[in-house]
Amino acid sequence: MAANLTRRPFSRWFVRGDIDGFFGLALDNLVQLLLIDRLCRHVLGFPEELLYGRVMPGVALSVIAGNLFYSWQAQRRARALGRTDCCALPYGINTVSLFAYVFLVMLPARLSAEQAGHPHPEVVAWHAGLVACLGSGLIELLGAFVAERIRKSTPRAALLSTLAGIALGFISLGFLFQTFARPLVGLTTLSIVLLVYFGQVRFKGGLPGGLIAVLVGTALSFATGIAPVESITPTELSVRLPIPVLGDLWQACRGDYFRDFFSIILPMGIFNVVGSLQNIESAEAAGDSYSTRSSLAVNGLGSLLGALLGSCFPTTIYIGHPGWKAMGARAGYSVLNGAFITIVCLTGSLPLIARYVPIEAGMAIVLWIGIVITAQAFQATAREHAPAVVVGLLPGVAAWGTLMAKNGLRAAGMGTAERPFDAELIKRFTQSDTWIHGAFALEQGFIFTAMILAATCVAIIERRFERAAIWCLIAAALAASGLIHSYQWRLADTALDLKPAWEWALAYLAMAACFLLARKVTRPAEGPTH
Repeated sequence: MAANLTRRPFSRWFVRGDIDGFFGLALDNLVQLLLIDRLCRHVLGFPEELLYGRVMPGVALSVIAGNLFYSWQAQRRARALGRTDCCALPYGINTVSLFAYVFLVMLPARLSAEQAGHPHPEVVAWHAGLVACLGSGLIELLGAFVAERIRKSTPRAALLSTLAGIALGFISLGFLFQTFARPLVGLTTLSIVLLVYFGQVRFKGGLPGGLIAVLVGTALSFATGIAPVESITPTELSVRLPIPVLGDLWQACRGDYFRDFFSIILPMGIFNVVGSLQNIESAEAAGDSYSTRSSLAVNGLGSLLGALLGSCFPTTIYIGHPGWKAMGARAGYSVLNGAFITIVCLTGSLPLIARYVPIEAGMAIVLWIGIVITAQAFQATAREHAPAVVVGLLPGVAAWGTLMAKNGLRAAGMGTAERPFDAELIKRFTQSDTWIHGAFALEQGFIFTAMILAATCVAIIERRFERAAIWCLIAAALAASGLIHSYQWRLADTALDLKPAWEWALAYLAMAACFLLARKVTRPAEGPTH
C-alpha cells in the first residue's frame, strides 16, 4: 500500500501578523515597566542600584521564560493539529498585583520600618515584596492542579463576561479617556487600527498596521509637543545581569511578612489563578485550546523565578488573546515581546524609550484589544445567555468606577494623614445619592462576584434553579470567609479585610433559598413574560 504522502501545513515561528501583535503586547508590558519604575522610585524610594540591578533583571527573566514557553506551546499545538493559525497565550506582569503589592504590602512595610528607625526602609519594602511575589507564585502553581475542574463546572458566559468587564473598564474606558485627552494623536491612530483590524485592509507595501499606527502616533506626538517627555530623564545605559537573591529571600521569609500581609497575598494569588483561567477559556473560545494545568503551572513558575531573582511582581497570562489572534499574531510575537522586555530591563533603557516613544503612540492598539475581548463575551456564548453576560460585565465596570472615585478623592487632597479615607466618606457620598459603600464592597473580590452572578443567571435562564442556589451558596461561603465584599480603610485606599462579611453572606443565603423554593412556588410561563 502506498504511503500517505499528504503533508500537514507548516507552521512558521514568525509571520507578518507577529509584528502587529508584538507592538500591542510590548506596549502593554512597557506600561507595566513604566509603572514599576515610577512607583519603585517615587513611592517606595528604591535606589537605582536596587531597582535596575535587582528588581528589573528579575522581571526580565520571569517574563522571557513564560513568553518562550507559551510560544513553544502554540507551535507544538499547531504542528499536532496541522494548523498554521495557533496564537500563543499573551503573558507579562500582573497589573492588579503590581498596584496591590506596592500600595498594600511594600509601602506599609516601608512606613513601618521608617517609624521603627530602620536604616534601610527601602530594603524592608523590597523584602516584603519578594515574599508577596513568592506567595503568589506558590498559590498559582498549586492552583494549576484544580483549575481545570473549576473551568469545566463554570459556564463560558461567566468566565468570558468577567474578563470582558475588566477589559471594558480597566482597558477600554481608561485608554478611551486618554484618547480624547490627546485627540489628534489618539483618534488618528485609532482610525488606523480600526481600518486595519475591523475594515480588514492592508497598507500598500505590506507594512503592518500596528507599526504604521505607532510610527504615525510617535510623529504626531513630536509634532504636538507630547514627546519627548521632559519629566523622564534617561539613565546611563549598562548591562546588569540577573543575580539570585536567595540570601535576601531567605531573610525575608524568616520575618513576619507572610503573617502581616497574608490578607493581601492570599486573595491576590487566588485572583491571579482565576484571571489566568478565564484567559485560557477566552483563548479556547477563539479557537486555541491549551492545557490548563501546564499553562497555569508555568505562570506560577514565572512568578517564583522572578522572586528568586529579585522581582516583587507576579506574572500572569494576559487578557487579549482573541485580539492578538485577530491581528494575525501566532507564536513569534511572544518571542519578540520576551526579547524586547529582556533588553529593556537588562540595559536600563526603559527611561530612554519612555521619553521618545510615549504611550499615546500605541494606545489605540490596546484600546482595540479591550473592544475585542468585550465583543467576544457575546460572540462566543449562546445567544440566550446574553443577559448573563451583561450581569457578569457589571462588577468589573463598577470596580473601575470605584477606582476612578478614589483617584478623584486623592486628586482633591484626600488620602493624607490630615484627611485620611474613613467612614465619613460614605455619609458624604450618600448625600449625593452615590452609594459608595456598595461600590467599596463590590470592588473587593469583584472577579469572583462577577463569575458567580453570571453563572447564577445562566442557571436561571436554563431553569436549573438548584444549580443557581449552589452558586449563591458558594458566594455566601466566600463572603463569610472575607474573600469578597469585606473591606477595611487604609490611609488613601480601601483593601480586602479577610473578616466575615455577614451582611452579604446572609443576602446570598436568602438568594439560595429563593431559588430552592422556585419549583414549589412557580410554574413555567406559557409565553413571554415581558
